[in-house]
Amino acid sequence: MKVEIWSDVVCPCCYVGKRRFEAALAAFQHADDVEVTWRSFELDPGAPAEREGDYVSRLAAKYEVSAVEAQAMVDRMTDSAATEGISMRFDRARPGNTFDAHRLIHLAGERGVQDAVKERLLAATFTDGEPIGDRDTLVRLGADAGLDADEARSVLETDAYADDVRADERQAAAFGISAVPFFVIDRTYGVSGAQPAPVLRSALERAWAESHPTPLTAVGATGDAGPGCEGDSCAV
Repeated sequence: MKVEIWSDVVCPCCYVGKRRFEAALAAFQHADDVEVTWRSFELDPGAPAEREGDYVSRLAAKYEVSAVEAQAMVDRMTDSAATEGISMRFDRARPGNTFDAHRLIHLAGERGVQDAVKERLLAATFTDGEPIGDRDTLVRLGADAGLDADEARSVLETDAYADDVRADERQAAAFGISAVPFFVIDRTYGVSGAQPAPVLRSALERAWAESHPTPLTAVGATGDAGPGCEGDSCAV
């Protein structure tokens, strides 16, 4: 079974959603048969390498609310993340353009360390206060998570994986995805948002049941087949 997750590394709900999905997968009986792929989604493709100002002020301006209301939004997200074991430090956050980060995640997918790189980039953004749009920083973070630093730098200095990022984003648009995280199971089921782990587990179980129907068990007094018809003849 394949699960594709569209998300961005500057999306706090995506970090919470990752933790909840991990909890759902850990409780799923067939977890070893699930292939997880992280797909690209840029919340703001036109973002600069690093945004100016503090997080609360930017949030207030974006949603046209007061600083007090914006701080309350940040506090709610911080509390929600804490319940999942995530320490979010919005006071340290240095978000920016994430196109290069997504290219790095595609490289990680080919090197078998995609989940580790995704986790490192999320933690770097929301806990460590790293400038996520800076290429030197991305090389270091990728190396932290298992990538070869020289290869990562080479990728970021070219346009490698740019087409893969754009292909993910075109597919997201085709699916009608406008907010992340968004979980797609076997290209059949879609789950929007950082849903609780039981909801995500239920979606996994339903998708598995439909793609792996349970064989019927024959019931009879002696185990022998009863009368039936096959073709145009019947044994009665």
